[in-house]
Amino acid sequence: MNDHDSHDSHEEHGNHEERDQHDGHDHHDHHGEHDQHDGHDHHEEHDQHDGHDHHDHHSHDVETLGVGVVTVSSSRSIDEDDAGDAIVAAFEDGGHEVTVRELVADDFDGVQSTVNRLVDRDDVDAVVTSGGTGVTPDDVTVEAVEDLAGKTLPGFGELFRRLSADEIGTRVVATRATAGIVDSTPVCCLPGSENAVRLGVEEILLAELPHLAGLAGREN
Repeated sequence: MNDHDSHDSHEEHGNHEERDQHDGHDHHDHHGEHDQHDGHDHHEEHDQHDGHDHHDHHSHDVETLGVGVVTVSSSRSIDEDDAGDAIVAAFEDGGHEVTVRELVADDFDGVQSTVNRLVDRDDVDAVVTSGGTGVTPDDVTVEAVEDLAGKTLPGFGELFRRLSADEIGTRVVATRATAGIVDSTPVCCLPGSENAVRLGVEEILLAELPHLAGLAGREN
């Protein structure tokens, strides 16, 4: 079973292009004792611990993202790409711009070369792929992208699967959605169904991708 089958059982099965979560004392007194002991308040300690002021946490966010959209499929065309259309619509409705959209076959080298080319573009702040995240032999998007990523973002896949479980239950185990940072650019890999990409973009990426892109691309 592939990840698209998991997400959209009402659509056709078997089509690869669709493949595509006390200690018994007063809390306030405890903080007072702690503050007297360490000489600064709890919020100051937190800010020193994470290395930046909490109020400036989103100061590096990219206000308007330039997004590269890649559909991974050997049997689908751009004209038949409902999942890609949904990604484009969601980002544009969110005030962002899709600066490039491409379709690439289910091929490890092809996926890698496409992602590498897109992250090198000045008008691309993030890349979102759809398709190739299932468990069939030609589902290679995850392997191709993780091989390029200097950092992985396991929380993205974990949250995506938790949210997906509300819709598809235990079938979520076949969904390998993932994300990572490739050359200072977030790359997020979603399944190939329209339902899956809507969930990933609308429920996670619209909220978090501007922040991730800003952090990944900022200079030290």
